[in-house]
Amino acid sequence: MAEKDDLLYDEEDSVKFIQNYLPQEMKGRFSSDDICYIVDLIYEYYESKGYLEESDDENADISIDEDELIAYVVKNAQKDGVGKYTEDEIAMVVEGELEYCDSINIFD
Repeated sequence: MAEKDDLLYDEEDSVKFIQNYLPQEMKGRFSSDDICYIVDLIYEYYESKGYLEESDDENADISIDEDELIAYVVKNAQKDGVGKYTEDEIAMVVEGELEYCDSINIFD
């Protein structure tokens, strides 16, 4: 990620975006802390894949396997006992974070 992208990302905005992104039946189900934890797991995954490392090729295309990302987050969230959420509920938070990042052009 470029330095300017770091300035665009706001954790509080991300949490609010995700809370609004969730379907009506899931609203209020996740605490802000749980959302932050899940987002932290997403970035842990990115780091494990080397996506956060500086690259000489700024135009290098990074392809994120959403299924693999969701599986990683679900596995770790359940292992750490974060909430009693289903795989689908956790997947919605992951999708919300991806949409937030897309909305601020962090992946461009």
